[in-house]
Amino acid sequence: MRRKKARLSSIFNMKKLSLIFILALSFAFLSCTNMQGNQETTTRSDNNEVENNESQNGAKPEYLTYDTFLEKVWNFEDNPQEWIYEGNVPCVIDFYADWCKPCKMVAPIMDDLAKEYDGKVKIYKIDVDKEKRLAQIFQVRSIPSVLFSPREGQPMMQAGALPKSQYIKIIEDNLLHK
Repeated sequence: MRRKKARLSSIFNMKKLSLIFILALSFAFLSCTNMQGNQETTTRSDNNEVENNESQNGAKPEYLTYDTFLEKVWNFEDNPQEWIYEGNVPCVIDFYADWCKPCKMVAPIMDDLAKEYDGKVKIYKIDVDKEKRLAQIFQVRSIPSVLFSPREGQPMMQAGALPKSQYIKIIEDNLLHK
């Protein structure tokens, strides 16, 4: 009887450890926290003007630099104590890196959102490897991290890759119907 209980206990502990391992692996898969380390660098065109233009397929996310962020989103150099959004419509800002697999999963979702919310919500992207100061200002510790800014009021940050339906819900509930 004791042997049977010990065996059942051992099996239960192995299942528990397997579940913990699977959960940890899932979390690692859904966000990249290695912001400095081994990066598989894929080059992206530095010609942001070409990428920022709308293609024949519709609107696309706009890539921001430090200077364009100050101009289009929040000039924290002039207003360091208060969030004053500079845009005419709410925005979503995707903090990403080219080497991040979850970021690559979110990229087509951001492309779709740019098309679906064209004229209603502006979709921006910030490469954390190129814009380290912006990543530091927003304390981006894992990517993807997505900042949602209403036209008026305070922004909110969401870390990790989400399904498209979750991004739509956040946009609808917090940016458009506020």
